[in-house]
Amino acid sequence: MDIPEGKKIYFASDFHLGIPDRSTSLAREKRICQWLDNIRADAHQLYLVGDIFDAWFEYKRVVPKGYTRFLGKLAELSDTGLQIEAFTGNHDLWMRGYFEEELNIPVHHEAIERTFNGKKFLIAHGDGLGPGDHGYKLLKTVLRNKVSQWLYRRIHPDTGVGMAEWFSQLGPKHGVEDDPFQGPEKEWLVQFALEKLKHEHIDYFIFGHRHIAIEYPLPDNSLYVNLGDWIKFDSYGVFDGKQLSLQYYKAK
Repeated sequence: MDIPEGKKIYFASDFHLGIPDRSTSLAREKRICQWLDNIRADAHQLYLVGDIFDAWFEYKRVVPKGYTRFLGKLAELSDTGLQIEAFTGNHDLWMRGYFEEELNIPVHHEAIERTFNGKKFLIAHGDGLGPGDHGYKLLKTVLRNKVSQWLYRRIHPDTGVGMAEWFSQLGPKHGVEDDPFQGPEKEWLVQFALEKLKHEHIDYFIFGHRHIAIEYPLPDNSLYVNLGDWIKFDSYGVFDGKQLSLQYYKAK
């Protein structure tokens, strides 16, 4: 795919809407909507790379309460022709059609590859990729099982969504403590990228999940990019047709 002159592709992840409390989440939601308005003039595509919500579970006819401004903004941008694609993350992996049906936004549950202006991208949230984290990989298999989801939907939404929020907040409190880059030997997503490069060339690896905003060079002029988050960094990736870079939104 060739990007039209003057247009850009944007990537953002780890909004974690819903935490740590309603007022803080609402302020973040409004800031994200401001950013979306800011990029709409030159955005050709937008990729939301997982953990959009801190907890999300779709019943057949029920979705979690809230996020009205954000969902409305996505609907508005989608209706005006902006191509938006989303990914599930480890906090919102139970997305089952709401984005597709209501917002015309496809949702990816696995890594995808795209080529823009001759540059090859691999895009994924990043949870469960690379070596290690075997406990989570097993849990993810269970949670993504259709039988498990069918059983969970038998729980009343007030209880089911509440349980999902409770389990979600048992994890690390991102943005409270620094979680620095551990070096290529200890970063599972870097290890995943290095292994992938043994078999095919990828110009850009785009991940979320780690809550670090970093551009890390890899062999053969490849680049590992972690998008950071909107709890601490307000960071995002932008590809202008020639190169990709991390940028940081400053609310007006």
